[in-house]
Amino acid sequence: MIPMNVTQKLIQSHLIEGKMIPGQEIGLKIDQSLTQDATGTMVMLELEALGIDRVKTELSAQYVDHNLLQTDYKNADDHLFLRSACQRFGIWYSRPGNGVSHPVHMERFGIPGKTLIGSDSHTPAAGSLGMLAFGAGGIDVGMAMAGEPMYLKMPKVLGVKLTGKLPDWVSAKDVVLEMLRRYDVHGCRNTIIEYYGAGLENLSAMDRHVIANMGTEMGATTTVFPSDAEVKRFLASQGRGEDWVELIADAGAEYDLHDEINLSELVPLIACPSSPGNVVPVREVQGRSVQQVVIGSSANPGIRDFWIVSQIVKGKTASDRVSFDVNPTSRQGIENLAAMGTTFLDLIHAGARFHQAGCLGCIGMGQAPASNQISLRTFPRNFPGRSGTADDQVYLCSPETAAAAALTGVITDPRDLEQIYGMNYPQFVAPEKEIINT
Repeated sequence: MIPMNVTQKLIQSHLIEGKMIPGQEIGLKIDQSLTQDATGTMVMLELEALGIDRVKTELSAQYVDHNLLQTDYKNADDHLFLRSACQRFGIWYSRPGNGVSHPVHMERFGIPGKTLIGSDSHTPAAGSLGMLAFGAGGIDVGMAMAGEPMYLKMPKVLGVKLTGKLPDWVSAKDVVLEMLRRYDVHGCRNTIIEYYGAGLENLSAMDRHVIANMGTEMGATTTVFPSDAEVKRFLASQGRGEDWVELIADAGAEYDLHDEINLSELVPLIACPSSPGNVVPVREVQGRSVQQVVIGSSANPGIRDFWIVSQIVKGKTASDRVSFDVNPTSRQGIENLAAMGTTFLDLIHAGARFHQAGCLGCIGMGQAPASNQISLRTFPRNFPGRSGTADDQVYLCSPETAAAAALTGVITDPRDLEQIYGMNYPQFVAPEKEIINT
């Protein structure tokens, strides 16, 4: 038997048509679907046009996480329509405020070994659990929900070997920024990125979510991680230990393309305006004045990413020139942060502005920065004007780098906080059991 990598195992187990030869068209069985309110409305109308009674997927979920500002009746009307469509077609409905689709789906519905299609480009974040997840257009999503295969050209598989362990003040966002530094925004087209190697032992499931989410920014078809002991731990923490299955690459498995990252050698990185691929070390741009810092989004959704910021700003006050915004990612995340000592109080005392759980500023739904001012965000994208400000200056960075700028008022390498404040790097320990919000 020929050894297979995780990607090949996932594709083979869902292959309906074609052969696994790069460039040839294949058809895949889709197990789950994900829609959100900015694109889901069209999908529901397509299901009506198809004349189906119930969706044919094993599970479909509709999230309301994008159009949350209700300055008139339009968004509210859409939400009512989506709820009624979910009742008609047999789809889970996640109400406004429950949270961003990708991390919530990971917590509640993601299952290793399953396929997922979503009407959101960051659906590949589910690859963090060992899923094969694709972002697609409304027609493709609607057809999959109606029971039809998803068609695509068989991608090449880029195997990225991870070794070492992340240094203090460096986190998962810096891993994917390093990938973007190497591949830019087009370098992984028609490619599935699969991460493997001993370095995975030091990346949590939510760390992997950060990396898988932003594979989209490299043009990748999707991103895949193995389902290993860490995925087992994560699912158990969500009360879903029975959903875990092991899914790892066979010994001797080959990849079409190869790369390697020694995590121990990474430094804090930042994507400069106005492209996720415009990546440099933070030290190269430090000292530039910052007007806004925003923590959250689907690209940094875990409770660790909010907790680490709270520990960095604890007992301090954000610069008075900085709008320090915190976007909780889910209602469940809010509950867990509230249960973790003084996390919320530390953020509030430091001057943080709390917003509802949702995408918000990531898609220009509020939180527009001032004209021609620098905004540091833990978001996945910084394309021109996406923030809602035509001449925006948006930088993408880790929670550590964002927190450092919130305190100093300028872009700051977070490693310098040790000298500025005499601060040691806070060490996060994931809870064995999270408070579960159903």
